[in-house]
Amino acid sequence: MDAWRRLLLAVVCGVAVASIYTAQPILEPMGRDLGVSAELTGWIVATGQFGYLAGLVLLVPLGDVVVDRRRLIAVHLAITAVGMVLTASASAAWVAFAGLAAAGVFAVVVQTTVAYAASVSPPAERGRNIGVVTSGVVVGILGARIVAGALAEVWGWRSVYAVLAVVSLGLAALVLVVLPSEERPNRPGGYRRAVVSLGGLFGRRVNLTRGLIAFFLFASFGTLWSGLSLPLADTPWQLSESQIGLFGIAGLAGALGAARAGRWADAGRAAPVTGLALTLLILSWAAIAQLPWSLWLLIVGIVVLDFAVQAVQVSNQHLLTAAHPDHISSAIGGYMVFYSLGSALGAAATTAVLAAHGWVGSSLLGAGFAACALAVWATDRRLPRDSANLRSEKAGARQAREEIQGTDQAGQVMNSPRDP
Repeated sequence: MDAWRRLLLAVVCGVAVASIYTAQPILEPMGRDLGVSAELTGWIVATGQFGYLAGLVLLVPLGDVVVDRRRLIAVHLAITAVGMVLTASASAAWVAFAGLAAAGVFAVVVQTTVAYAASVSPPAERGRNIGVVTSGVVVGILGARIVAGALAEVWGWRSVYAVLAVVSLGLAALVLVVLPSEERPNRPGGYRRAVVSLGGLFGRRVNLTRGLIAFFLFASFGTLWSGLSLPLADTPWQLSESQIGLFGIAGLAGALGAARAGRWADAGRAAPVTGLALTLLILSWAAIAQLPWSLWLLIVGIVVLDFAVQAVQVSNQHLLTAAHPDHISSAIGGYMVFYSLGSALGAAATTAVLAAHGWVGSSLLGAGFAACALAVWATDRRLPRDSANLRSEKAGARQAREEIQGTDQAGQVMNSPRDP
């Protein structure tokens, strides 16, 4: 897992999630061209989200069944490309919806990619690699806003999906050529057993607490990004679509700044990092609430919010992969169910609150979701630890100490006097 391979996996994650979120900035021309009424254009995005939920249940368990996840990643990318081609060439709305649904189902390649990265990584580097790879998710969500708007303005909305199809096929080929095959010491079980184990994970404390944190975390995240464009386009700012898209750069800066969270998790500090990041998430809304008066404070708040979200995301997934080394795909898939539901809640709630109480009301909503996540974390910390929690929190620290000790011993051997 050198730097180039980590980058490749991050790009895979970014392109996969972009296939779901890229419709957000181009809903108006897309709906008009396909004959979808204005009040129903929201279903263009929702179709991909519902497909994604189905993929989490039906496809993610395959990651614990196939011997080499690398091949599964390539297949999922290829089918995602087919969905993008259907959408780009659609002459009727139902064809576009079918393409978006297919792309959404196979966008769960993100979870298989993260599971592959965790599986092929040495334990002492697992958090670092997960941090880099999952940064592609946030980059894909936020970067899709910027790129889609630019492409649609020059070549039309269909060009966005055509480009995604070509990139997905190219990544499928690169995955097979560049990435090493996965060596799994235990032969995977059957698909049915994997699906059953996915359901059983929801009853485990470490999965439930991390899932609830993710639910409220991404509800807060969705509250910002699903409602931000409306007040920016209104008075007093009256920004254009391309100008609004540039705020995604601030989000990217914050998310990429949290790449260090993987190293903190490797050192056994995933739990305290989560608490600190959630506190920062609440504080970020104090700056974001100043949007009607200051764009600079808004930018600061966006950077802090996306830093906090990515830090918690990396820490959560590190704890889950350490707790379930034999069911990594299922553990991450179950976790992402909470993520998807939280994102949907934030997106749906923010527009209603914004219409009734303005941007201050939306900011209080986002801060409230963040406070709920912090309350879940604090409650979990006060309760007695179970074996899964202890194992997941101590695994990274133990492996890091072993690696340091091994390095020191190697240095002592290298520096010891040699016989003439």
